[in-house]
Amino acid sequence: MSITMSSPMGLLGIIPGLFQVAFLLSLGFLLIKVAGFYLRRQWLLKALQQFPSPPSHWLFGHKYEFQADQELEQILKWVDKFPSAFPRWMWGSEVFLQVYDPDYLRVILGRSDPKAMGSYRFLSPWIGEGLVLLNGPTWFQHRRMLTPAFHYDTLKPYVQLMADSVQVMLEKWEKLVIQDSHVELYEHVSLMTLDTIMKCAFSYQSNTQMNRLTPEGRLNHRACEVAHKHTDQVIKQRKAYLQEERELEKVRRKKNLDFLDILLCAKMEDGSSLSDQDLRAEVDTFMFEGHDTTASGISWILYALATHPKHQQSCREEVQNLLGDGSSISWDHLSQMPYTTMCIKEALRIYPPVPSIGRVLSKPITFPDGRSLPKGIRVSLNIYALHHNPKVWSNPEVFDPFRFAPGSTHHSHAFLPFSGGSRNCIGKQFAMNEMKVAVALTLLRFELSPDPTRVPNPLPKIVLGSRNGIHLHLKKL
Repeated sequence: MSITMSSPMGLLGIIPGLFQVAFLLSLGFLLIKVAGFYLRRQWLLKALQQFPSPPSHWLFGHKYEFQADQELEQILKWVDKFPSAFPRWMWGSEVFLQVYDPDYLRVILGRSDPKAMGSYRFLSPWIGEGLVLLNGPTWFQHRRMLTPAFHYDTLKPYVQLMADSVQVMLEKWEKLVIQDSHVELYEHVSLMTLDTIMKCAFSYQSNTQMNRLTPEGRLNHRACEVAHKHTDQVIKQRKAYLQEERELEKVRRKKNLDFLDILLCAKMEDGSSLSDQDLRAEVDTFMFEGHDTTASGISWILYALATHPKHQQSCREEVQNLLGDGSSISWDHLSQMPYTTMCIKEALRIYPPVPSIGRVLSKPITFPDGRSLPKGIRVSLNIYALHHNPKVWSNPEVFDPFRFAPGSTHHSHAFLPFSGGSRNCIGKQFAMNEMKVAVALTLLRFELSPDPTRVPNPLPKIVLGSRNGIHLHLKKL
């Protein structure tokens, strides 16, 4: 009696063969991966051979060189040892060239290399493909369309909106200090900047500042939930209103345009408008970039002033002479506080809101000292290391606002809190305005001092935060 393929014994006979085929295929796939890993690592080692760094593990890279709470300190130690740049190996074939020399940065930022998306890609579900994540011609087109949204005439009315939001925050603080002079700044400042952005993005009056965050403080999720909840609805309503051309002209003639108004009126070269998806992405990007980075900047500025009381008092006296009781602050006032502006810039130097920026070289590059890199290498423009580089700034850990006094000079790419080149922060003037308003009005109401039991520990993520918050004591004036 013959055994057929359909019989149980026949199936048992071919199962080992199937396992052998699967094993051989898996082994082949693994060998291809290992070979690719090896060849990629060898290519990187050769490409980066002109840039020494401490020895790294072939698989774990420099992981064990960086303790979780001392990453910035370790980077600064290596800045002293390795002029201009060093490779930081994340793992086997994952490496970034850390760059912190202003001449190097000028060369890189003068090009149009795309962003290294690994550190930004997780933002996509939150903010869509807006200006932060776009590259190439699409980025250029959107950048040109968004530029009018940050023109001085558009920004002027925002000053009062900013002041209103700041006053709400300060009134909350006045109630808090009745019970306890201690305040954790970052949460309150983040809610305040989110409130401001809601008003400036699409004229939405929210009660954002009256809400509290979870203990984990996942404000970015809150911001995106708020943005997504309202953006689609507002876009739909506004587009319906703008169906007729005469209504579009009415919007253009509005005294105060919000960010969404400007995007809705913007036209591409071929006369087309942004799609709903692009509109939402750009508004959400404005919400994220405009509230989180500015919140970091304001929080660290107030901390820097708290730890330098003489500079704080000088700023306060300047603001008092200019604003009196602070019941009114205008666009013109913002250019009349030079000492406060110097202190803000020095705080942004020591605590840059965006500590690093990633790029992927789209073509080979040669630096002023003759060292070069091929296409495809990922570089990290380490703004924090640049600002703390003793070869760029003398005594970089010392808070000295006179570095930015009128008439002082420094390298064009030594101070980059808003990046530089064509991809610099489009909203830098908006951010500087909000920082000035927040600092000025806060100093009129409170005397700031540090909490010696809770010294902030800077946390270098996309935005510079603190592992243990930013805690200050406030004394009502």
